[in-house]
Amino acid sequence: MGRSYRPLFVLLANKGLKKTDLRELAGISSGTLARFAKGEIVSTDVLEKICSALDCQIGDIVEVVKDEPKARKNKKAK
Repeated sequence: MGRSYRPLFVLLANKGLKKTDLRELAGISSGTLARFAKGEIVSTDVLEKICSALDCQIGDIVEVVKDEPKARKNKKAK
């Protein structure tokens, strides 16, 4: 399973905020903000700071997504 922070970026757009605004409001570093853009793991502390700053719940900023299945290789018997 993976994660997607797309809901966070949609929420920011709906509130008329930029990523830099979020960084200042939530008190997070630019490196942490970059992890969101890359879909990397962030701590629950960071998620809580963002939720507090945006007055939302964790489910409003992150969603769990299924990993894409790996391509199967068909092996033909000779």
